[in-house]
Amino acid sequence: MRAITRRAVGLAWVAPALVLVGVFVYLPLVQNIGFSTLKWDIYSGSQEYVGLDNYRKLIDDPVFWSSFGNNLLYAVISIVFQVFGALLLAALIESIRSERWRRGLRAIYFIPSAISLTVAGLLFYFIYEPSLGPLNHALQAVGLGQFDHSWLGQESTAMLAVIAMSQWQGFGYCTLLFAVAIQRIPAELYGAAAIDGTGPIRRFTHVTVPLVREMTGLMTMVTISGAFQVFNEVMVMTSGGPNNSTQVMGTWLYRSGFVRNNFGYAAAIATLIFVITLGIAMAQLWFTRRRRVEW
Repeated sequence: MRAITRRAVGLAWVAPALVLVGVFVYLPLVQNIGFSTLKWDIYSGSQEYVGLDNYRKLIDDPVFWSSFGNNLLYAVISIVFQVFGALLLAALIESIRSERWRRGLRAIYFIPSAISLTVAGLLFYFIYEPSLGPLNHALQAVGLGQFDHSWLGQESTAMLAVIAMSQWQGFGYCTLLFAVAIQRIPAELYGAAAIDGTGPIRRFTHVTVPLVREMTGLMTMVTISGAFQVFNEVMVMTSGGPNNSTQVMGTWLYRSGFVRNNFGYAAAIATLIFVITLGIAMAQLWFTRRRRVEW
């Protein structure tokens, strides 16, 4: 009887949270899937059931595939810098003997992560400005004026410029997480490796990398998932231009639904983003469960 009472009390405490999650998370997901089967004018309110036509349009939409490619590019570059680059930097910081220097460097690299994406986007928008921006002036000052051009105004460099801002903004946060993971490694392992005569590079590859693989896997999955949900930085800096060269799935969803008034098509894009991020989350849970490190 007591077990039943405890279970009932526990369910009573959990029930409000379950209701909120159901109403504000799962119900909108189900509704969005339903919206993706409609041709919906959100201004007039007219709706027409079109089945899977919106998904067929996705297959034939060159801007969507360009947006998907930009998300993939974003994910690859983010893995290189925010996972492997951050791990290397964290290992370098934690190898410094002075605790004061380690704390100072952690704080310095973390500061950009404390800046909102909107503010960071506006800051880099000014940096990239072709006439007044400091980037072109710096290139001219060091004799590289031939590379002076409109970074956000040309299709060949606009997306890379946006991605560069994002890496600057998120690099320190990833570095801090890896630093915490490295701090959990027992110092005796490094001491034993030093006694065996291994250098710093081999200690990094044979001690640090294997023992932070759980954090590496987690950061890889989080980084990929975040790359497919990019929105703010692109909207602030380019709004998807020039000529849709910086469109990502999030911005193309917004433009399709609220600018082109094709809400059903936007819902189909949102459903695809959900399927991709859900698959990444499931892979993350599977990976972390199988690759858990114990010592």
